[in-house]
Amino acid sequence: MFLKNAWYVACTPDEIDEKPLGRTICGEKIVFYRGAGNQVAALEDFCPHRGAALSLGEVCEGQLVCGYHGLVMGCDGKTVAMPGQRVGGFPKIRAYPAVERYGFIWVWPGEAAQADPAKIHHLEWAENPEWAYGGGLYHIQCDYRLMIDNLMDLTHETYVHATSIGQKEIDETPVTTKTVGESVVTSRFMNNVMPPPFWRANLRGNHLADDVPVDRWQVCHFTPPSHIMIEVGVAHAGKGGYDADPKDKVYSIVVDFLTPETETSMWYFWGMARNFNPKDKALTAQIREGQAKVFAEDMAVLEAQQRNLNRYPGRKLLMLNIDAGGVQSRRILDRLLAQEQAADPQQQPALA
Repeated sequence: MFLKNAWYVACTPDEIDEKPLGRTICGEKIVFYRGAGNQVAALEDFCPHRGAALSLGEVCEGQLVCGYHGLVMGCDGKTVAMPGQRVGGFPKIRAYPAVERYGFIWVWPGEAAQADPAKIHHLEWAENPEWAYGGGLYHIQCDYRLMIDNLMDLTHETYVHATSIGQKEIDETPVTTKTVGESVVTSRFMNNVMPPPFWRANLRGNHLADDVPVDRWQVCHFTPPSHIMIEVGVAHAGKGGYDADPKDKVYSIVVDFLTPETETSMWYFWGMARNFNPKDKALTAQIREGQAKVFAEDMAVLEAQQRNLNRYPGRKLLMLNIDAGGVQSRRILDRLLAQEQAADPQQQPALA
Protein backbone atom coordinates (compact mmCIF):
# COMPACT_ATOMS: atom_id res chain seq x y z
CA MET A 1 0.00 0.00 0.00
CA PHE A 2 3.01 2.28 -0.24
CA LEU A 3 5.55 2.98 -2.95
CA LYS A 4 8.98 1.53 -2.28
CA ASN A 5 10.84 3.15 -5.17
CA ALA A 6 10.65 6.66 -3.79
CA TRP A 7 12.47 9.01 -1.41
CA TYR A 8 10.97 9.42 2.06
CA VAL A 9 12.05 11.58 4.97
CA ALA A 10 13.39 9.10 7.51
CA CYS A 11 14.57 11.35 10.31
CA THR A 12 16.20 14.67 11.12
CA PRO A 13 20.00 14.98 11.51
CA ASP A 14 19.82 15.56 15.26
CA GLU A 15 18.20 12.14 15.72
CA ILE A 16 21.43 10.38 14.69
CA ASP A 17 23.98 12.77 16.18
CA GLU A 18 24.81 10.66 19.22
CA LYS A 19 23.72 7.09 18.52
CA PRO A 20 22.11 4.85 15.88
CA LEU A 21 18.40 5.23 15.22
CA GLY A 22 16.09 2.32 14.49
CA ARG A 23 13.02 3.23 12.47
CA THR A 24 10.52 1.28 10.37
CA ILE A 25 9.93 2.86 6.95
CA CYS A 26 7.38 1.32 4.57
CA GLY A 27 7.51 -1.90 6.55
CA GLU A 28 11.33 -2.07 6.40
CA LYS A 29 13.20 -2.09 9.71
CA ILE A 30 16.20 0.20 9.14
CA VAL A 31 19.02 1.53 11.30
CA PHE A 32 20.34 5.02 10.51
CA TYR A 33 23.69 6.37 11.68
CA ARG A 34 26.69 8.44 10.65
CA GLY A 35 29.45 6.42 9.08
CA ALA A 36 32.95 7.34 7.97
CA GLY A 37 33.38 11.00 7.09
CA ASN A 38 30.13 11.82 8.91
CA GLN A 39 28.16 10.45 5.95
CA VAL A 40 24.66 9.10 6.57
CA ALA A 41 24.29 5.33 6.36
CA ALA A 42 21.19 3.13 6.43
CA LEU A 43 21.24 -0.63 6.93
CA GLU A 44 18.81 -3.41 7.61
CA ASP A 45 18.34 -3.39 11.39
CA PHE A 46 19.40 -7.00 11.70
CA CYS A 47 22.70 -8.39 12.93
CA PRO A 48 23.72 -11.37 10.74
CA HIS A 49 25.07 -13.21 13.80
CA ARG A 50 21.96 -13.75 15.94
CA GLY A 51 19.43 -11.29 14.55
CA ALA A 52 19.86 -8.62 17.19
CA ALA A 53 18.75 -5.07 16.41
CA LEU A 54 21.81 -3.15 15.29
CA SER A 55 20.11 0.08 16.34
CA LEU A 56 20.72 -0.95 19.96
CA GLY A 57 24.47 -0.81 19.38
CA GLU A 58 26.83 2.13 19.00
CA VAL A 59 28.93 3.88 16.37
CA CYS A 60 32.69 3.70 16.82
CA GLU A 61 34.97 5.53 14.37
CA GLY A 62 32.33 5.52 11.67
CA GLN A 63 31.42 1.84 12.01
CA LEU A 64 28.31 0.33 13.52
CA VAL A 65 29.01 -2.02 16.43
CA CYS A 66 26.33 -4.51 17.46
CA GLY A 67 25.45 -4.15 21.12
CA TYR A 68 25.01 -7.91 21.58
CA HIS A 69 28.39 -9.52 20.70
CA GLY A 70 30.45 -6.67 19.25
CA LEU A 71 30.10 -7.49 15.55
CA VAL A 72 31.33 -4.52 13.50
CA MET A 73 29.29 -3.63 10.42
CA GLY A 74 30.42 -1.58 7.42
CA CYS A 75 28.18 0.96 5.68
CA ASP A 76 27.81 -1.39 2.69
CA GLY A 77 26.22 -4.13 4.81
CA LYS A 78 29.36 -6.29 5.04
CA THR A 79 30.67 -7.44 8.39
CA VAL A 80 34.07 -5.84 9.03
CA ALA A 81 35.14 -7.61 12.22
CA MET A 82 34.00 -9.49 15.30
CA PRO A 83 36.01 -10.40 18.40
CA GLY A 84 37.57 -13.84 18.04
CA GLN A 85 35.90 -14.58 14.70
CA ARG A 86 36.72 -14.76 11.02
CA VAL A 87 34.01 -12.81 9.25
CA GLY A 88 34.78 -13.38 5.57
CA GLY A 89 31.86 -15.78 5.16
CA PHE A 90 29.30 -13.73 7.06
CA PRO A 91 26.23 -12.93 4.94
CA LYS A 92 25.81 -9.36 3.78
CA ILE A 93 22.80 -7.45 5.06
CA ARG A 94 20.86 -4.93 3.02
CA ALA A 95 22.10 -1.37 2.67
CA TYR A 96 19.59 1.35 1.75
CA PRO A 97 20.36 4.50 -0.25
CA ALA A 98 20.30 7.46 2.15
CA VAL A 99 20.99 11.14 1.58
CA GLU A 100 21.21 14.16 3.87
CA ARG A 101 19.62 17.18 2.21
CA TYR A 102 17.53 20.25 3.12
CA GLY A 103 17.83 19.53 6.83
CA PHE A 104 16.40 16.00 6.58
CA ILE A 105 17.69 12.44 6.17
CA TRP A 106 16.07 10.78 3.15
CA VAL A 107 15.88 7.05 2.47
CA TRP A 108 14.95 4.96 -0.57
CA PRO A 109 13.34 1.69 0.68
CA GLY A 110 13.00 0.17 -2.78
CA GLU A 111 15.41 -1.03 -5.49
CA ALA A 112 18.76 0.63 -4.80
CA ALA A 113 19.69 0.83 -8.49
CA GLN A 114 16.76 3.21 -9.07
CA ALA A 115 17.66 5.60 -6.26
CA ASP A 116 18.55 8.86 -7.98
CA PRO A 117 19.13 11.72 -5.47
CA ALA A 118 17.97 14.15 -8.17
CA LYS A 119 14.45 12.83 -7.51
CA ILE A 120 14.42 14.15 -3.94
CA HIS A 121 11.66 16.71 -3.47
CA HIS A 122 13.24 20.12 -4.14
CA LEU A 123 12.89 22.57 -1.23
CA GLU A 124 14.03 25.95 -2.48
CA TRP A 125 13.26 27.66 0.83
CA ALA A 126 15.61 25.33 2.70
CA GLU A 127 18.62 26.82 0.90
CA ASN A 128 17.53 30.46 1.03
CA PRO A 129 18.65 32.67 3.98
CA GLU A 130 15.56 34.84 3.42
CA TRP A 131 13.44 31.99 4.80
CA ALA A 132 13.09 30.49 8.29
CA TYR A 133 11.83 27.03 9.20
CA GLY A 134 10.61 25.37 12.37
CA GLY A 135 9.01 21.97 12.68
CA GLY A 136 8.64 18.69 14.51
CA LEU A 137 7.76 15.01 14.31
CA TYR A 138 4.66 13.06 15.34
CA HIS A 139 4.28 9.28 15.36
CA ILE A 140 0.66 8.69 14.37
CA GLN A 141 -1.32 5.46 14.50
CA CYS A 142 -3.11 5.79 11.16
CA ASP A 143 -2.79 4.93 7.49
CA TYR A 144 -0.71 7.71 5.92
CA ARG A 145 -3.37 8.10 3.23
CA LEU A 146 -5.81 9.38 5.84
CA MET A 147 -3.39 12.23 6.46
CA ILE A 148 -3.24 12.89 2.71
CA ASP A 149 -7.05 13.18 2.75
CA ASN A 150 -6.83 15.51 5.74
CA LEU A 151 -4.28 17.87 4.22
CA MET A 152 -5.80 17.99 0.75
CA ASP A 153 -9.20 18.99 2.17
CA LEU A 154 -8.86 21.82 4.69
CA THR A 155 -12.60 22.15 5.24
CA HIS A 156 -12.10 20.37 8.55
CA GLU A 157 -10.26 23.43 9.93
CA THR A 158 -13.60 25.09 10.74
CA TYR A 159 -14.39 22.28 13.19
CA VAL A 160 -11.15 20.61 14.29
CA HIS A 161 -9.16 23.84 14.65
CA ALA A 162 -11.91 26.28 15.66
CA THR A 163 -9.70 28.14 18.16
CA SER A 164 -6.63 28.60 15.94
CA ILE A 165 -6.93 28.54 12.14
CA GLY A 166 -10.57 27.65 11.59
CA GLN A 167 -13.30 30.03 10.45
CA LYS A 168 -16.73 29.65 8.88
CA GLU A 169 -15.61 31.22 5.58
CA ILE A 170 -13.61 28.05 4.83
CA ASP A 171 -16.90 26.16 4.59
CA GLU A 172 -18.50 28.90 2.54
CA THR A 173 -15.73 29.28 -0.05
CA PRO A 174 -15.53 26.73 -2.89
CA VAL A 175 -12.31 24.82 -3.45
CA THR A 176 -10.75 24.20 -6.86
CA THR A 177 -8.95 20.91 -7.58
CA LYS A 178 -6.72 20.07 -10.53
CA THR A 179 -4.26 17.34 -11.46
CA VAL A 180 -1.04 18.29 -13.18
CA GLY A 181 0.96 15.24 -14.25
CA GLU A 182 1.56 13.27 -11.05
CA SER A 183 0.70 16.17 -8.75
CA VAL A 184 -2.61 17.42 -7.36
CA VAL A 185 -3.35 21.04 -6.40
CA THR A 186 -6.33 22.28 -4.39
CA SER A 187 -6.92 26.01 -3.99
CA ARG A 188 -9.19 28.13 -1.83
CA PHE A 189 -9.16 31.95 -1.74
CA MET A 190 -11.19 33.83 0.89
CA ASN A 191 -11.57 37.58 0.45
CA ASN A 192 -12.38 40.27 3.00
CA VAL A 193 -12.54 38.00 6.05
CA MET A 194 -11.33 38.55 9.59
CA PRO A 195 -8.13 36.63 10.41
CA PRO A 196 -8.43 33.78 12.94
CA PRO A 197 -6.14 33.73 16.03
CA PHE A 198 -3.16 31.96 14.41
CA TRP A 199 -3.05 34.44 11.56
CA ARG A 200 -3.56 37.44 13.81
CA ALA A 201 -0.42 36.38 15.65
CA ASN A 202 1.46 36.05 12.34
CA LEU A 203 0.32 39.50 11.22
CA ARG A 204 1.73 40.94 14.43
CA GLY A 205 4.90 38.94 13.79
CA ASN A 206 5.33 40.89 10.55
CA HIS A 207 4.42 44.20 12.22
CA LEU A 208 1.03 44.39 10.48
CA ALA A 209 -2.35 45.30 11.92
CA ASP A 210 -4.22 42.20 13.06
CA ASP A 211 -7.69 43.69 13.57
CA VAL A 212 -8.60 44.48 9.96
CA PRO A 213 -10.13 42.34 7.18
CA VAL A 214 -7.76 40.20 5.14
CA ASP A 215 -7.67 38.13 1.99
CA ARG A 216 -6.66 34.56 2.88
CA TRP A 217 -5.42 31.71 0.71
CA GLN A 218 -4.76 27.96 0.97
CA VAL A 219 -3.04 26.20 -1.95
CA CYS A 220 -2.25 22.52 -1.29
CA HIS A 221 0.28 20.67 -3.47
CA PHE A 222 0.44 16.85 -3.32
CA THR A 223 3.50 15.15 -4.80
CA PRO A 224 4.11 11.38 -4.69
CA PRO A 225 4.89 9.41 -2.71
CA SER A 226 3.38 11.42 0.17
CA HIS A 227 4.67 14.98 0.29
CA ILE A 228 2.31 17.91 0.70
CA MET A 229 3.34 21.56 0.64
CA ILE A 230 0.59 24.06 1.48
CA GLU A 231 0.95 27.71 0.55
CA VAL A 232 -0.91 29.68 3.21
CA GLY A 233 -1.17 33.27 4.26
CA VAL A 234 -3.16 36.46 4.63
CA ALA A 235 -2.84 39.96 3.21
CA HIS A 236 -4.61 43.10 4.23
CA ALA A 237 -7.83 43.16 2.20
CA GLY A 238 -7.66 44.96 -1.12
CA LYS A 239 -3.86 44.80 -1.35
CA GLY A 240 -3.70 41.97 -3.89
CA GLY A 241 -4.26 38.85 -1.76
CA TYR A 242 -1.89 36.05 -2.73
CA ASP A 243 0.01 38.44 -5.03
CA ALA A 244 0.21 41.30 -2.52
CA ASP A 245 3.47 43.07 -1.81
CA PRO A 246 5.40 41.36 1.02
CA LYS A 247 4.97 44.45 3.20
CA ASP A 248 1.19 43.90 3.19
CA LYS A 249 1.02 40.16 3.88
CA VAL A 250 2.31 37.12 5.72
CA TYR A 251 3.13 34.17 3.47
CA SER A 252 4.22 30.71 4.57
CA ILE A 253 4.55 27.15 3.36
CA VAL A 254 3.19 24.40 5.59
CA VAL A 255 5.61 21.49 5.15
CA ASP A 256 4.20 17.96 5.42
CA PHE A 257 6.28 14.83 4.85
CA LEU A 258 4.20 11.71 5.48
CA THR A 259 6.38 8.64 5.89
CA PRO A 260 4.54 5.30 6.18
CA GLU A 261 5.69 2.99 8.95
CA THR A 262 3.15 0.18 8.61
CA GLU A 263 -0.27 -0.11 7.00
CA THR A 264 -1.80 1.67 9.99
CA SER A 265 0.97 3.90 11.33
CA MET A 266 3.17 6.71 10.04
CA TRP A 267 5.88 9.24 10.82
CA TYR A 268 4.67 12.79 10.31
CA PHE A 269 7.39 15.39 9.74
CA TRP A 270 5.63 18.76 9.94
CA GLY A 271 6.71 22.36 9.95
CA MET A 272 6.32 25.82 8.50
CA ALA A 273 8.69 27.82 6.30
CA ARG A 274 8.18 31.59 6.13
CA ASN A 275 9.76 34.51 4.30
CA PHE A 276 9.03 37.28 6.80
CA ASN A 277 11.30 38.17 9.74
CA PRO A 278 13.38 35.01 9.15
CA LYS A 279 15.95 35.90 11.84
CA ASP A 280 13.36 36.25 14.59
CA LYS A 281 13.95 33.02 16.53
CA ALA A 282 11.24 33.83 19.06
CA LEU A 283 8.71 34.12 16.24
CA THR A 284 9.89 30.78 14.81
CA ALA A 285 9.36 29.15 18.22
CA GLN A 286 5.94 30.79 18.59
CA ILE A 287 4.77 29.56 15.18
CA ARG A 288 6.14 26.09 15.85
CA GLU A 289 4.27 25.90 19.16
CA GLY A 290 1.04 27.00 17.49
CA GLN A 291 1.47 24.47 14.71
CA ALA A 292 2.21 21.68 17.17
CA LYS A 293 -1.14 22.26 18.86
CA VAL A 294 -2.98 22.32 15.53
CA PHE A 295 -1.42 19.07 14.32
CA ALA A 296 -2.00 17.39 17.69
CA GLU A 297 -5.72 18.04 17.11
CA ASP A 298 -5.45 16.36 13.70
CA MET A 299 -3.66 13.40 15.26
CA ALA A 300 -6.48 12.78 17.74
CA VAL A 301 -9.07 12.82 14.93
CA LEU A 302 -7.06 10.59 12.58
CA GLU A 303 -6.20 7.96 15.17
CA ALA A 304 -9.87 7.70 16.18
CA GLN A 305 -10.79 7.48 12.49
CA GLN A 306 -8.32 4.62 12.00
CA ARG A 307 -9.75 2.75 14.97
CA ASN A 308 -13.23 3.04 13.45
CA LEU A 309 -11.97 1.82 10.07
CA ASN A 310 -10.27 -1.13 11.76
CA ARG A 311 -13.52 -1.97 13.49
CA TYR A 312 -15.60 -1.73 10.29
CA PRO A 313 -13.21 -2.58 7.47
CA GLY A 314 -15.91 -3.26 4.88
CA ARG A 315 -17.99 -0.18 5.54
CA LYS A 316 -18.34 2.11 2.53
CA LEU A 317 -17.43 5.77 2.96
CA LEU A 318 -18.96 8.75 1.19
CA MET A 319 -17.03 10.68 -1.46
CA LEU A 320 -18.09 14.34 -1.65
CA ASN A 321 -16.91 17.26 -3.74
CA ILE A 322 -14.69 18.48 -0.90
CA ASP A 323 -12.86 15.12 -1.01
CA ALA A 324 -11.61 15.64 -4.58
CA GLY A 325 -8.03 16.51 -3.59
CA GLY A 326 -7.58 13.36 -1.54
CA VAL A 327 -9.40 11.18 -4.06
CA GLN A 328 -7.26 12.36 -6.98
CA SER A 329 -4.08 11.99 -4.91
CA ARG A 330 -5.02 8.39 -4.07
CA ARG A 331 -5.71 7.65 -7.73
CA ILE A 332 -2.20 8.75 -8.61
CA LEU A 333 -0.79 6.59 -5.82
CA ASP A 334 -2.84 3.58 -6.92
CA ARG A 335 -1.58 3.96 -10.50
CA LEU A 336 2.05 4.25 -9.41
CA LEU A 337 1.67 1.30 -7.04
CA ALA A 338 0.24 -0.82 -9.85
CA GLN A 339 3.14 0.14 -12.12
CA GLU A 340 5.66 -0.70 -9.41
CA GLN A 341 4.07 -4.06 -8.69
CA ALA A 342 3.95 -4.91 -12.41
CA ALA A 343 7.67 -4.23 -12.64
CA ASP A 344 8.38 -6.30 -9.51
CA PRO A 345 5.77 -9.06 -8.90
CA GLN A 346 7.49 -9.93 -5.60
CA GLN A 347 6.22 -6.70 -4.07
CA GLN A 348 3.04 -6.59 -2.00
CA PRO A 349 -0.18 -5.98 -3.96
CA ALA A 350 -1.51 -2.45 -4.14
CA LEU A 351 -4.55 -1.88 -1.95
CA ALA A 352 -7.39 0.43 -2.92
